Formats: sequence, C-alpha cells, structure tokens
Amino acid sequence: MVRFENVGMRYGLGPEVLRDISFTLEKGTFHLLTGPSGAGKSSLLKLMYLAERPSRGAISMFGRDIASTPREDLPALRRRIGVVFQDFRLLDHLSVFENVSLPRRVTGEQEGAYRAEVEELLQWVGLGNRLNAKPATLSGGEKQRVAIARAVVAKPELLLADEPTGNVDPEIGARIIRLFIELNRLGTCVLIATHDQRILERLPATSIFRLAEGQLTVTKPRDLLTQEARRA
Repeated sequence: MVRFENVGMRYGLGPEVLRDISFTLEKGTFHLLTGPSGAGKSSLLKLMYLAERPSRGAISMFGRDIASTPREDLPALRRRIGVVFQDFRLLDHLSVFENVSLPRRVTGEQEGAYRAEVEELLQWVGLGNRLNAKPATLSGGEKQRVAIARAVVAKPELLLADEPTGNVDPEIGARIIRLFIELNRLGTCVLIATHDQRILERLPATSIFRLAEGQLTVTKPRDLLTQEARRA
C-alpha cells in the first residue's frame, strides 16, 4: 500500500529533515510513529498524505509511483487517505455534521445515504448533541473529535493520525482508540503518530517507527517497551 525507498526531504535550500527513509506498509496493518519533537514526524506524514514531495528517493502509494503520477490524479489518491491533523483544519463556515460528512459529499453521495452513519459516529465520539454547532463554538477537544470523525467516516484505505488523543479525556480517548482498532479490523492500514506511552502499550501495533534526527528505525512493540524499561 505504501513504499518509501531511500527518501530524503528538505524545505527549500535547507538541510534534509528526513534522510534515507525506507519502509513499507501493507493493507490491514497497524503502525505507531514516535520520536522527539523536531525529529521529522510531521514531515513524514506530509509525504504520506501527498502534501509534499520528496527531494530524493521513491514513494509508491497504492501501487503508483508518486513522482510519475500526474498532478490532476493526486486528489483521487488523497481521497483514499484519512488524515487527523494536529491543527484540526475544520471549515469554519460548516457545521459539525457538514465537516464530518464532507469526505462522503465530495464523492457525490446524497445526504440520505450517509446521514444516519455520520450521526452514529458523532454520537460515538461524544458529539451527538453538537451536530449543528460551528467550529468557533467548540473546545479544542471537541474540534479534535470532529477531525477524527471526518477522517474515518469514509472508511479510508490508509488512516494517518497525528496525536489523535492529545486533547481529549481518557474515556473519549479510549473510545477513539477502539474506533481505530475496529477500522483496522475492517482492512484499513493505520499509522498513529504519538508521544502517549499508554497508546504504545495498548495498541495492537505491527511495528513501531521511531524517528530521531531525521532517520527512521523500525522495532516491534515488545522490543521498544523492553528498551524503555531498561532506560527507566
């Protein structure tokens, strides 16, 4: 589903923020991305949801080489990816319901086909009574939940989540994690960027990606937890 081969990335003429990144993500797998602030996690996610292009190396998404993919074909590829942004990126003029249903609406679906599903999803994340609210009236945690619901509503083939539980209480956080696990069981490949040790311990991850100074190492969950325990 995703393949990076010796990928490097820099902004403008600056130094590389990612160096020699190589990995693959298979359908139905679950991955965690961790590392200190400034390590390049956000840059890696931008490459994966096609907001940036690498300065070198090769990226393949859904079997297509990104370098040779015409720009007009990229929106169709992006629609196969669900993204939970750290800064939410909600549309202020749309209601909660309209923001969440946007990925379904842009494909031409009629509201009757998805309304019940969107309402159920918002109920699940604790926003069943906020369907008509505008983003300006929401708290940070509520905006986070809207962003998560929008990312998963179309059952994407690839889900990328940047600190998805960072602004919510433990109960809602547990619900969100169960939502990601269920989506993964249905075949979605999931990658979550997080600093939350509880997530590292609880999620059924296939592998843990750790970024440090722009370079990537891949470990199995038990291996990483053993290393953390030794350091403690």
